[in-house]
Amino acid sequence: MSPEEYMLPCLNKKLFGLDCMGCGMQRSIALILDGDFVAAFQMYPAIYSLIAMLSIIFLNYFRNFKHAYKIIIILAVINAVLILGNFIYKTFY
Repeated sequence: MSPEEYMLPCLNKKLFGLDCMGCGMQRSIALILDGDFVAAFQMYPAIYSLIAMLSIIFLNYFRNFKHAYKIIIILAVINAVLILGNFIYKTFY
């Protein structure tokens, strides 16, 4: 059985016919787990910066880093730009 059989459908895409800002994230994670890292980035460009940010948040929870707050803010801005840019690209191009 393929992992796509267990993926949640995008409610926004079903109701309005438009991709949401998170469309592609599940498939991107599945591609990473399959080892296809380039295709994962092409599917959802913010996936690696999201993984990095969540990893820093998780590690900072157990061991406080000196500049963790600044790193998290920078990664959050990068994620916002990548997610918004990808959304605009998929919607209008």
